[in-house]
Amino acid sequence: MKQELIRLLCEKSFQYRDEPVFKLVSGRRSRFYVNCKPTTLSPRGMYLAGHLVFEAIGDLHVVGVGGMTFGADPVAVATAFVSELKKKPFKAFSIRKSQKDHGVVKWIEGDLIPGDPVVIIDDVATTGGSTIKAIERARAEGLKVLKAVVLVDRQEGGVENIREHVPDVAAIVTREELTVQYKLKIED
Repeated sequence: MKQELIRLLCEKSFQYRDEPVFKLVSGRRSRFYVNCKPTTLSPRGMYLAGHLVFEAIGDLHVVGVGGMTFGADPVAVATAFVSELKKKPFKAFSIRKSQKDHGVVKWIEGDLIPGDPVVIIDDVATTGGSTIKAIERARAEGLKVLKAVVLVDRQEGGVENIREHVPDVAAIVTREELTVQYKLKIED
C-alpha cells in the first residue's frame, strides 16, 4: 500500500523544480511542493492513507484522530472509517484555525470529551508548526495526545520539532521516497 500511495502522491500531489520556485507557508522558497489534498480527497488516496495511518496507530488505545483543518480532515476521516472496518473504532475530529465565537466556544469539532486519548494527524510537515498548534489546541481542550502522525515528512526538521511536544511521532512517507519515485517517473 505504501508504494502505491507514493506513486499516487507523485502523480497528484508532488512537484519538483531545479530552482526554489515554490513559496511555503513559512515564507521560504523550496524546490519541492506537496499538496496532499488531490490525493487524500481521491477515493484510492483516501483508502490508502486511511489504512496506512491506521496501521501506524492501530496498537494504541485511542478515542479520536484528527488535526488542523483542512489538511488533516480527509486523512482523519479516512482513518476513522478504516478503524470501524477493522473493528477497532475511533472518532475523527477537526481542530479549527480560529476559535468558534458563537454557540459553544471551542477549538475542536467532534464527539470527544476532556481526558480522551487522541492522535494528531497532519498531511504535510515542513517545520511542524501546524501540527504543534493542533497538539497545543487539543491539550487546551483537555485531550491526551498520545502520538502524532504526518502523511508526508518534507524532512526539513518538522518531525523533530513535533517530537519536542509529543515523543511518539511517525511519518508515513518522506520527501526522499517521493523524490526517488518522481525521478523514476521522469526517466520512464
